[in-house]
Amino acid sequence: MAIVGAGPFGLSVAAHLRKLGVDCRVIGSPMASWKNNMPKGMLLKSAGFASNLSDPEQAFTLRQFCIEEGNPYDDLDRPVPLETFSAYGVAFQQRFVPNVEHEELVSLIPISEGFDLRMKSGLCFRAHKVVIATGLTYFRHIPESLSHLPSDKLSHSSDVHEFQRFQGQRVAVLGGGASAIDIAVLLNEAVGNVQLIYRKPTIIFSGPWGRLGLHPGQWRPVSGIGPGWKHWLFADLPWLFRYFPESYRLGIAEKFPSASGGWPMKYRVASVPLHLGRSLREARVSGHSVQLQLISMDGSSQMVEADHVIAATGYRADVHRLAFLSSAVLERLHLVGKTPRLSVNFESSVPGLYFVGHASTTTFGPVMRFVFGADFASRRISRHLASVALRRRPAVDIFSTGMPVDARPEAVKGDRSSR
Repeated sequence: MAIVGAGPFGLSVAAHLRKLGVDCRVIGSPMASWKNNMPKGMLLKSAGFASNLSDPEQAFTLRQFCIEEGNPYDDLDRPVPLETFSAYGVAFQQRFVPNVEHEELVSLIPISEGFDLRMKSGLCFRAHKVVIATGLTYFRHIPESLSHLPSDKLSHSSDVHEFQRFQGQRVAVLGGGASAIDIAVLLNEAVGNVQLIYRKPTIIFSGPWGRLGLHPGQWRPVSGIGPGWKHWLFADLPWLFRYFPESYRLGIAEKFPSASGGWPMKYRVASVPLHLGRSLREARVSGHSVQLQLISMDGSSQMVEADHVIAATGYRADVHRLAFLSSAVLERLHLVGKTPRLSVNFESSVPGLYFVGHASTTTFGPVMRFVFGADFASRRISRHLASVALRRRPAVDIFSTGMPVDARPEAVKGDRSSR
């Protein structure tokens, strides 16, 4: 079998399968999104105890990694630096999934007994079962009002890791969630001249998860996706979510938890000029800058000029954005909204094709957008895959041309329409 993606979900599933003796190939670059697509210096919004990848014995937690490395750690009230978490993920991979193949999948085509997987490098192999664990990268969302801007004037927040390229530029950040606030604060501290634009009149900040966030006499359950009863329900009972009405699941997957900044940023954002309660009506290039026409809640307008715009506008799961899925796969997928309808074992309507992470939120709930969801997903899916005796059919190479897919003759690349 094959796992596509080497982030927290993909690595966790692979670690459990390896323990169960199931042969699998893992395709991807370990923790790539965390290392390359998040702002340097960011603090995780999730608490330490909720930021573990899942190994079968839960022996190598973030706490254990920090002990071994001499890093400070607290289960609840010490924010986890991005760099610490990324290093932990890589250490987890080296310990439990050493055989990751640094390849990029460009085509997944169903065949009579499984799937053909074709890589950008030219490698092609077959697998009976495939787990898609590609994370958020494919699902980045840019509002239509910004999508026409040229690439040298517009970035999605996932394109921003280093800040020096913005030196000397006026930057406008759009959004009001954690990524928008993190980028606005960190970019402003690094190079200055940053403005944050948010359509709502107030920015919400989450509080500390543990004792620092409680008032006297207050009690609330703490879950892997935040404090509160609703958070606890979705975090600890993901198996239950799929039995809720479809319309309810779609609403929760889209809106819960609501956008908020991490509590460590609450005071640091004070140095960033804010335009709150203002929606973007129009964005146009004028000379070397971008003019943003904003409309306030009372109907008045305002013009903001910037040299670069960062859309910190989140992600929207949609299987049609997974460019490697062939039309033969897409036509057979039953959907809930724009994501696959999954069985209790994360299997889609295409036999042998599984989805974990963000693409599984409409079946198993919002916990699947968080690292915390990797434990449930990996245990459930690995037990299922082991029970169908996958170890008898490892994924095997068909051929490798040694040439990138785009450079191969069409006869070698294959024609999806003829499949």
